[in-house]
Amino acid sequence: MRLRALIFDVDGTLADTEEAHRCAFNRAFAQHGLDWSWSRPKYAELLKTTGGKERLAAFVDELSPPPALRRALLERIPGIHRTKTEIYATLVEDGAVSLRDGVERLLEEAAAADVRLAIASTTTLVNIETLLRTTLGRYSPHRFAVIGAGDQVRHKKPAPEIYRFVLRELAQPAGACVAIEDSAHGLAAARAAGLLTVVTPTYWTRDEDFSEADLVLPSLGSPARPLPPRAAQAIGADLLTLDAIAGLLEARCAESEPPAAGRGTQRAGHEGVHPGHRQTHT
Repeated sequence: MRLRALIFDVDGTLADTEEAHRCAFNRAFAQHGLDWSWSRPKYAELLKTTGGKERLAAFVDELSPPPALRRALLERIPGIHRTKTEIYATLVEDGAVSLRDGVERLLEEAAAADVRLAIASTTTLVNIETLLRTTLGRYSPHRFAVIGAGDQVRHKKPAPEIYRFVLRELAQPAGACVAIEDSAHGLAAARAAGLLTVVTPTYWTRDEDFSEADLVLPSLGSPARPLPPRAAQAIGADLLTLDAIAGLLEARCAESEPPAAGRGTQRAGHEGVHPGHRQTHT
């Protein structure tokens, strides 16, 4: 089946935004008179919960406050999250976030080949549009045929709902599309929707379990910063091209039956992601 669309996650995939998100949360806490402060290791742990408001609620539960205080804190979450979103937008507008290696190149390759582009994210629409405008230009959101944001579905990743929403809007079968992700939750969501999935982990997700991914790379690669030798050897090139992705899809479609779990997965030596290594997060 011919490749019809690439579906990108946003946070961690299009750009490594998590440090900006972490700083925005901490500044929002201070503005709301809270003495909370999320360190990088703590925030990496909290990322196991997808969605900013959901992450705040999970943190409140970790604190185990008395019932009345818990209810009061949960009621404050929407306001805290609004402040955080405003701060994050300012950070992005000020250039605190840039696209990951190879992202813009692959977007341009897809456009030239008439392969549609889409987004399937758990973050808010305003966060997505701000990132696109500041990294790809004012009109960049129009480059994407569908932008699926977290507030458009009831259940966030690892549920496949956002991917199913995007596939419906694209009017394409899962077998004609490829998802590009950076996290285990995103991988699980994409696989449950029936998508071939390429994973490019970051600092925040590098120790997660990607054994079910079709391909794991440290980045997409760019002429200025090609893939490291081990990754390049695994795919036979210094960067991941649209043709290589289409080849993966064609090979998958050519199989009469889906491979057994874990069989056929290509791994390309991302630091912290090792062949055969599984780490279950609870």
